[in-house]
Amino acid sequence: MTTSTDVFTLTAAFHEAFGTVPDGVWQAPGRVNLIGEHTDYNEGFVLPFAIDKTAKVAVRVRDDSTVRLLSTFGGHGLVEASLDGLEPGSGEGWSRYPLGVAWALKERGVSVPGFELLLDSDVPLGAGLSSSHAIECAVITALNELTGANLAAEELVLATQRAENIFVGAPTGIMDQSASLRGAKGQAVFLDCRDQHVELVPFDAEASGLVLLVIDTKVSHSHADGGYASRRASCELGAQVLGVTALRDVGVEDLKAASGLLDEVTMRRVRHVVTENDRVLQTVELLGAQGPASIGPLLDASHASMRDDFEISCPELDLAVDTARANGAIGARMTGGGFGGSAIALTPVGEEPKVRDAVVRSFAEAGYTAPDIFTVTPAEGAFRLA
Repeated sequence: MTTSTDVFTLTAAFHEAFGTVPDGVWQAPGRVNLIGEHTDYNEGFVLPFAIDKTAKVAVRVRDDSTVRLLSTFGGHGLVEASLDGLEPGSGEGWSRYPLGVAWALKERGVSVPGFELLLDSDVPLGAGLSSSHAIECAVITALNELTGANLAAEELVLATQRAENIFVGAPTGIMDQSASLRGAKGQAVFLDCRDQHVELVPFDAEASGLVLLVIDTKVSHSHADGGYASRRASCELGAQVLGVTALRDVGVEDLKAASGLLDEVTMRRVRHVVTENDRVLQTVELLGAQGPASIGPLLDASHASMRDDFEISCPELDLAVDTARANGAIGARMTGGGFGGSAIALTPVGEEPKVRDAVVRSFAEAGYTAPDIFTVTPAEGAFRLA
């Protein structure tokens, strides 16, 4: 796993790369979604939180339209581009994210100058912890300040979503950037994706004698591929056939009638979204009334729904979840868009070593790549570091 660079070191590296000092350093966190998967683009409910792993960007404004991008990751050379004529599909690899943000801001009428940027991140890549959105949110927080645009968080969320959807070509919703931009220490972000209303919900696992383990399966995924898009298309078809604006408008009590109108596959996709929305609402209620130790069964039910109805799990994720549960976790589920990435396991502190050892052993016995396992806690959203 990568290790985050401190501000002094990043500033020195920027000076070495570009021959000058940056105008500032900004950071934005990755996120873990506690529950509420594939509900965001269905105008539903999600409950993510910002995590204590971040993308940092040192940025300096230029007096022309040239963008120069560099990262601390080995093997990634300097990327140069011009903001003039910047179009969706431009750039390769990680450079698409800062370029997409600049493009989206320009589309909103913000006068974006050229800039030099050095990226450092310890958000694991491809792990379902939103490493790409952490980059986008760090960049848009920097450019929002440096340009004097002073856009509200809700506007920054929509701009980064547009960068992701149109420029990068990934049909994602607004959950990831909402958590990264609007998160708070010790709090989960209860987000209504229809109107961007946010309520912060206390999530202090440690006070309940628990840890939230992340099990990175090392199975990489990409939201720009066909699996994610096909699931979204199924949801849109389901909403159209059922005559609603979005699946947010379908209740659990409506599922029996819906089964007579939808083909089998679309019905399963719809059932996941509808029941997942209900699980988010139940989780928020339980956290407020009884605390984190009460939500394990909802995490388990969420994973079963993603595995069986939405079909976005994989053998490695299922093994991680099943092994964690069998060795002391009170609830576990895959997290993120699916087709790889990470699982989370809510685990009593005393059972953590047993869960870790069992998961590592089970992966070795199955011939899978050894997973990374680490804890996360709710952290602050994006802000200026220096």
